[in-house]
Amino acid sequence: MSSYTVTLIPGDGIGPEVTAAAVRVLNATGIDFEWETENAGASTVGSDGTALPKRVLDSVRKNRIALKGPTETPIGTGHRSVNVELRKTLDLYANLRPVKTLPGVKSRYDGVDLVVVRENTEDLYSGLEHVVVPGVVESIKIITEKASSRIARFAFDYARKNGRKRVTAVHKANIMKLSDGLFLDCCRAVAKDHPEVKYDEIIVDNCCMQLVLDPTRFDMLLLENLYGDIVSDLCAGFIGGLGMAPGANIGEAVAIFEAVHGSAPDIAGKNLANPMALILSSAMMLDHVGEADAGRRVREAVHATLRDGKVLTRDLGGSAGTSQIAEAIAARV
Repeated sequence: MSSYTVTLIPGDGIGPEVTAAAVRVLNATGIDFEWETENAGASTVGSDGTALPKRVLDSVRKNRIALKGPTETPIGTGHRSVNVELRKTLDLYANLRPVKTLPGVKSRYDGVDLVVVRENTEDLYSGLEHVVVPGVVESIKIITEKASSRIARFAFDYARKNGRKRVTAVHKANIMKLSDGLFLDCCRAVAKDHPEVKYDEIIVDNCCMQLVLDPTRFDMLLLENLYGDIVSDLCAGFIGGLGMAPGANIGEAVAIFEAVHGSAPDIAGKNLANPMALILSSAMMLDHVGEADAGRRVREAVHATLRDGKVLTRDLGGSAGTSQIAEAIAARV
């Protein structure tokens, strides 16, 4: 049996609780995991003087895989986003967000099954801002051929390997003709190398409207960084919210699997948080390391727990705690 050393980043707020739940479920698979715990986020600013200590980066580089809880990011002040720093420093260029209807979870839509692929390293998230004159701030949008082509190749490779039929590039090239135009040029060039996958394009505002009207019309969405951030959260709403949405940030050398919801400090330490998003992210991690059968078992256990409806957290209409959810899913695994 294979064994894996994984960097575990508990994070802030409810992070330690949901990561403990995910670890409980992963250990139940019978796979040998060694957990190397390294913290980041607001909790390390006081002790280390930084939200992302070097030892965290060293650990992830060494182990090549990490499971991460949510980290807190101050709004308008304070330290930069740990997520953004991890993605840029470790070149985690692809954000992968599968969005699939879950049994027993109330939603406005049925039969949703789409995948959001978001470029992770540039665009307005490059953080290049300056004051032109008092009262005027300029933020620079960076789009490169290298990053655009790379994320397009990732999307089409994923489609080919996972039986997806269509990739839709999302853009605003009617207004940003150079930057989004370059992104589209790169997507079109890559699409020509994958004739087995249908390719089309849609303007981002129309995409949002079409998603709300009928999300089942889409298969895979390929987006730049900012559009991808917004649209992926919109899509999470189709399956019950961020508490049910798994995610991964993947690069050539390393990959980090994480829930995309916030740190929810108001319920931290109360055993109230829903851990399913991170548990489903853990299933993605299993797929990534070649343990597809274990990943399937984890997903089926989550689905069975939801379908049964007896052990659910408050956001799903139940009264169970984080640890109870973890035990119920682990028992099924």
